[in-house]
Amino acid sequence: MSLTARLADLGITLPDAPAPAANYVPFVVTGNTVYVSGQISNGPDGLIVGRLGDSMDVDAGAAAARSCALSLLAQVRAACGGDLDRLKRVVKLTGFVNSTADFTDQPKVINGASDFMVKALGEAGRHARSAVSAASLPLGVAVEIEGIFEIE
Repeated sequence: MSLTARLADLGITLPDAPAPAANYVPFVVTGNTVYVSGQISNGPDGLIVGRLGDSMDVDAGAAAARSCALSLLAQVRAACGGDLDRLKRVVKLTGFVNSTADFTDQPKVINGASDFMVKALGEAGRHARSAVSAASLPLGVAVEIEGIFEIE
């Protein structure tokens, strides 16, 4: 089954690839590798803001991370000229969590993106990963995730 069909079966609609907010490109393709710039947590009602360990709990943070994963795949689709079926695998995700100094569940937050990638892509969604704390993130968002992907 194609990735596009699999997403449709799961009822998942990818957003349009977000435009960069400053002087950088949303992705770089070199050979069969796509490097996607950090995607910030954004939902149907706008930016998902908050600080883990303060105004946001782990479940809400994981949902914010899932929104980043949707944007990452949207960027990969754009990098592939609209053909997401060219995606072979997720190589690595690096997740940044807006959290208090004593919050230690960053991995549980970024699981929102990791779990989504595996659900959407199966084995091709399994990836290397980092999950780190940040004292703050752009525009007060809860999560930002960048990714490396292999394409055909």
